[in-house]
Amino acid sequence: MNKILRLWQDTSARWLYLAGAGVVAGLFCAALALQYILHEEPCPLCMVQRFIFIGIGLLFLLAAVHHAGRVGRWIYSSLIALAALGGVAVASRHIWIQNLPKDQVPACGPGLDYMLENFPMAEVWQELMHGSGECAAKGWTFLTLGIPQWSLLWYVLLGVAALGIALRKERLS
Repeated sequence: MNKILRLWQDTSARWLYLAGAGVVAGLFCAALALQYILHEEPCPLCMVQRFIFIGIGLLFLLAAVHHAGRVGRWIYSSLIALAALGGVAVASRHIWIQNLPKDQVPACGPGLDYMLENFPMAEVWQELMHGSGECAAKGWTFLTLGIPQWSLLWYVLLGVAALGIALRKERLS
């Protein structure tokens, strides 16, 4: 454990932010593999979670490229943590919908492509956040956890990591 803490402390914030961006890129590649190789079509809440992951990844990448000072690290880390908190909320809603009794599952709505073409954006966002019957389907699992549970775990880990980058003392060498 001491070696991990020493590595964390000795690695520059820029490399840690870049590692965060790399983790998000890996998660996004896994999501694409689930969709295009295993044919697990994403539901509306999965799509919202993907957009949140993209935002978190871009913030990590921007923080790495910018190489900001202490105040900048706090700003980037706070934005990442807030986005991760939003992801926690969406993933929690998704998990809740998946665990509803069958008679309480919301009805399936129109597809995302149809909604984007025919509905105002505010209505599309509202429909996405409410979820639909297709969000209740439990698909792929790994170690007994489904996609929303894994997303929840990764949102927490990424948010905590971002705050850890802001809280650590930068070595002057």
